[in-house]
Formats: sequence, structure tokens, C-alpha cells
Amino acid sequence: MTRTVRVDDLMQQGYEYTVTEPIGRNFQTDFRPELSPKEMLKVGVFGGKYMTDCTSEFPDDWFDRAKLCPERHDPHLNCFGVNASQPLAEWREKGWIHDEDPRGWFQWYCRYYIGRRGPDDQRQIKRWRGVTRHLAQIRKNCSRGDLLCRPSQRQALLHWAYDTRKL
Repeated sequence: MTRTVRVDDLMQQGYEYTVTEPIGRNFQTDFRPELSPKEMLKVGVFGGKYMTDCTSEFPDDWFDRAKLCPERHDPHLNCFGVNASQPLAEWREKGWIHDEDPRGWFQWYCRYYIGRRGPDDQRQIKRWRGVTRHLAQIRKNCSRGDLLCRPSQRQALLHWAYDTRKL
């Protein structure tokens, strides 16, 4: 059951990809995010700005209770109420952005989640695994359940589908 998705938004025009897996299934064995894109959007990530012009690409229910702000990045919409994002220009400078996913890791994850598989999967999953060093810092420095401890680090981890509200 494959299907082709065509993307025409502010950052990509005429891009097409093929969905080959069922939504939310058949992930690589070493890739187990704690949150789905829908859950991430609901709790508040990326200052609400990230997905505002490309909602038609993804399931409608992802946006039912999403915290979005089409006008600007608003850190108050983030789960931990802080800005934990770097500018897109910095992502580009560091080589984290590839043409097929010009918005970065979360766009890749959303597309992976709905069933796209591609040549960038290994790199992105390796990046996701690399973020766990921040989990260790929260465990070492924060009391369990103290969500006020290291809020920027917690928010940054949330951007990578790690649910630090459980720590």
C-alpha cells in the first residue's frame, strides 16, 4: 500500500516522496521515540511556528490540539515555556539540513512516522541517539519529577521526541 505525497509549501515546492510503511509502524529497531509528532505538537514544541504552512502534508488530527503560532516563534507555547531552538541558519551552517527535509530533524521524523523511508534515515537516527547525553545530565542534576530543573534542556529533548516530563 504505497502512495506518493507531493509537497508544495513555503520551503519546498514540487517535492515528492513515497510512503511505504503504515503510519507509526515498522520503525528501525534502534529508533524508539517516546512521543509521536502529534503528541509533540500537542504539548508544545518549536515555539508553535514550525509546522504552520505544511499542515496539509500530515494527518489532520495531528493539529486538532496542537500549540501553533503562524505569526512568530512563541516560546510560551513550548511545554516548558522556554526557547530551546537554534535558528535555521545555524542548522544549515552545521550541515544538519538536507534538501529533502529543509526544516530539519522534526520534518524528517514526521515523514518517517507517516511511512517514508529513505537514504537519510541512518544519519537522522544517529543524531536522535546522540541527544541522549542530555538525558543523563537531567538524571544526574535534577530530582525526579522536578520539571523546573533544566527547562531548556528538557525542552530541547522534547524537540527530539524524548519525554522528559517522566524524569
